Amino acid sequence: MHTPWRLILCVALLASASAQTPQTLTAWNLAQILGFENGTPGAFPAGWGGSNDGTIVIDGQVAHSGQYSARFQRAASSSGAFSDLLVSIPIGFAGKTLQWSGFIKTQDVSGYAAIFFGEYDAQGNNLGFATTQWLAVQGTTDWTEYSITLPLNSQATQLNIGALFGGTGTAWADDLQLLVDGQPVGDHEFDGGSGITITGLSNIQIQNLVTLAKVWGFLKYYHPAVTSGQHQWDYDLFRVLPAVLAAVDGPTANQAIASWIAARLGTVAPCNPCATLDTSDLYMGANLDWLSDVSLLGSSLSQTLQSIYLNRTPAPPNFFVSLATGAGNPLFQNELTYASLNLPDSGYQLLGLFRAWNMVQYFYPDRDVMADDQATSPDYWDDVLQQSIPGFATAQSSLAYQQQLLLLSAMINDTHAAISNLVGAHPPIGSCQLPVQVRFVEGVPVVVGYLSATAGPASGLQPGDVIQQLDGAAVTDLITQWTPFYADSNQAARLRDIGADMTQGACGPSSVTILRGQQPLSLTPDRVPNTSLDLSANGEDDRPGSTFQMLGWDIGYLKLSSVQAAQSASYIESAATTRGLIIDIRNYPSDFVVFTLGDLLASEPVYFAQLTNGDVTNPGAFHWQSPPVGLTPAQPHYAGKVVVLVDAITQSQAEYTAMAFRAAGATIIGSTTAGADGDVSQVPLPGGFYFYFSGLGVFYPDHNPTQRVGIVPDIVVTPTIAGIRAGLDEVLAEAVRQIERPTKKRPTAPVSPFWTY
Repeated sequence: MHTPWRLILCVALLASASAQTPQTLTAWNLAQILGFENGTPGAFPAGWGGSNDGTIVIDGQVAHSGQYSARFQRAASSSGAFSDLLVSIPIGFAGKTLQWSGFIKTQDVSGYAAIFFGEYDAQGNNLGFATTQWLAVQGTTDWTEYSITLPLNSQATQLNIGALFGGTGTAWADDLQLLVDGQPVGDHEFDGGSGITITGLSNIQIQNLVTLAKVWGFLKYYHPAVTSGQHQWDYDLFRVLPAVLAAVDGPTANQAIASWIAARLGTVAPCNPCATLDTSDLYMGANLDWLSDVSLLGSSLSQTLQSIYLNRTPAPPNFFVSLATGAGNPLFQNELTYASLNLPDSGYQLLGLFRAWNMVQYFYPDRDVMADDQATSPDYWDDVLQQSIPGFATAQSSLAYQQQLLLLSAMINDTHAAISNLVGAHPPIGSCQLPVQVRFVEGVPVVVGYLSATAGPASGLQPGDVIQQLDGAAVTDLITQWTPFYADSNQAARLRDIGADMTQGACGPSSVTILRGQQPLSLTPDRVPNTSLDLSANGEDDRPGSTFQMLGWDIGYLKLSSVQAAQSASYIESAATTRGLIIDIRNYPSDFVVFTLGDLLASEPVYFAQLTNGDVTNPGAFHWQSPPVGLTPAQPHYAGKVVVLVDAITQSQAEYTAMAFRAAGATIIGSTTAGADGDVSQVPLPGGFYFYFSGLGVFYPDHNPTQRVGIVPDIVVTPTIAGIRAGLDEVLAEAVRQIERPTKKRPTAPVSPFWTY
């Protein structure tokens, strides 16, 4: 006996403790949402509401088509009687018949897997409902398409569509589709490609495209008809691009853009009330002076854009961007990735540039420090746009487009910046590498260890070897060639990343020239598959062994690469009788211990960080969070000396942790850190790629910056080539000296075994 549809209707629409509010979407982005191609494996499906309790996630291994599907997985212990996905869509389309369909696959299902949809009027009254639950799809089945229909009620204003899984087992849903009279809902004009091919650009065309990119992005984040999601804004770009490309001068292009705005968006009604910019907590304002630049835009287009800005309303919901609950970093929801895009496609490639450039322009909190000398480069990001347009527009392959994305991401000088899903695009290109760990020591690339216990020694390379040439090319020349592709906040992080990658290449024998002491040598070690190596060693410079160790009888050592927040008090209790505690953050913490451990180090309440957030009502503006972030003393308190070890591997959460511990009284020893703090934001891009950047501005309480600067040590100690050859950890040795100094004579050379790697 199946559950009556009225019960399903009720449970699907009532939020449970584990459910999030049904998402309200416009029709244009349905294909990506319903195909789950905008999702992240292991995360709750993007763009959906429903049971966000861990029973529904994106699956990157099983899909009916494309890369992803939604996986429903329930056990007898799962909360509630069912798990559901639900999307709410305004009915802004006409027709006679609605059809809701999708593919379902099951494995050991006891219960049911189903799709459902219902129509509602403005008062929320149900006007029709249909479901496949009565089919009782269960057991183990391969992908099967299911479909249900309803007459389109003329009184209906809202449509709820979704999928439902009750019982136990695993089910997958994919390629869900909504049709009206047999046709997909939404704007599909450019689903098969933009139709725009560019093989070369004149200076006039480049300048006109710069103007279009800025206008398109401004409208995306400021015009109410766009911010509400009423338009397929990507496709509207393709509608105006041909006229802009054909324009013989700036005024002609400006007129084409103005006509496009009038035809597609109309005028903006006067606001009442109007939005304002709160300057009391303002860190950085929006860079919108160009709106009044008549020499750039002409008077008509300039007036139109200024009117849109002046008539914005307070805190409107934005279809394209929101701020994450808690942290406040930007979330770029409802952006389509067009994962099945056929490249090259000049229109979509320019869309990738325009989208990424504007997201940085309006929501990157470190926009003001991207240039190496921002004071003398106020137009830096505008210049990047102009320089990037030819490469994006004329890229003739997927690889060329991917490399343009890499070059753009590197321009923001952020160690968090990266492009995911690249296929062999990041130089040096290759799926194999030498089985050795390389770090830059004293400014040159040095072998510091092995990535394989067998292949490493067999390579003939030894710790302390200085690499001078790879396959006949001087390392200095290779670094110059590769540097533009490395997105890093400072040179320390850039050399860290180049060192980790530099021996990549084709599998098999290579040619390496090294300096071993004063002796130059030529070797032919084999590059081996990356999959056979322990690449995690590139992310740690700490001491082997247990999380907590005793160095001698009176010094404790705690490394955060394997730390557990729940054990914070236990670590402090283990160190209670020591004169000093060394906390090693030359790694990425395995758990978040900023407060669980930091509070135990603090002897009084203390602030350690001040953050900035973007402003969805005034995109491009950033405000100080209040209050600053601080520590509160807790027991058991550690009363001894605390020394924290950092280097270029110390990044993001590791830097935030070091800031907190320094505020609690710790001494920082080592070298400058990676200079990229704050939660990371993800930017979906055409082609199925994702661009990442730092989503929060992180400062000290006195408003001194950390981005690009990093955590500057109190005592600077860097490894030496001689120390590497001798197997010494010179940074750890200095930490021991600092703890011993009050009562012991400083040794002239490290002699204790715990000072070695």
